[in-house]
Amino acid sequence: MSVKITKCSREDLRRLQEISIETFTDTFKDQNSPDNLKTYLERAFNTDQLEKELANNLSEFYFIFFDEELAGFLKVNMNDAQSEKMGDNSLEIERIYIRSRFQRKGLGQYLINKAMETAIKHNKEMIWLGVWEKNEKAIQFYKKIGFVQTGAHSFYMGDEEQIDYMMTKTLVAV
Repeated sequence: MSVKITKCSREDLRRLQEISIETFTDTFKDQNSPDNLKTYLERAFNTDQLEKELANNLSEFYFIFFDEELAGFLKVNMNDAQSEKMGDNSLEIERIYIRSRFQRKGLGQYLINKAMETAIKHNKEMIWLGVWEKNEKAIQFYKKIGFVQTGAHSFYMGDEEQIDYMMTKTLVAV
């Protein structure tokens, strides 16, 4: 088994868009209406939106490859790019998506480690993420690796308001 993580660039836009739509759909299609899913996908993963996110120097995307096949990706945000005001000492894991056939191979841990490495490189003291309250497998994974729930916020899937738990992990004692 070989695992490789590479930083994404603007040239990766199409592959990023394809894997974003595929992984999000696979994960959430059964719990959401087709119309709400379609609306969300069109808003979050359209070419212009992803191009803007890739160009933001306060966000970073990383692909993860398993045996040289694209298996998933990570998106982290710092400072003003964070989706919530968590402070300049925080790094947000906005997306950690793994293709279904590559789940349960430890790749999520590789991406969490990459996020922590990125946070430390940028002198951040905490990492955080939002996870849908009904995504119990992900919540258990995050708890197992040291994240704790510290709040909640609204997330809109089309016109449906859903709740994301905000989970944080301290990297350095304050």
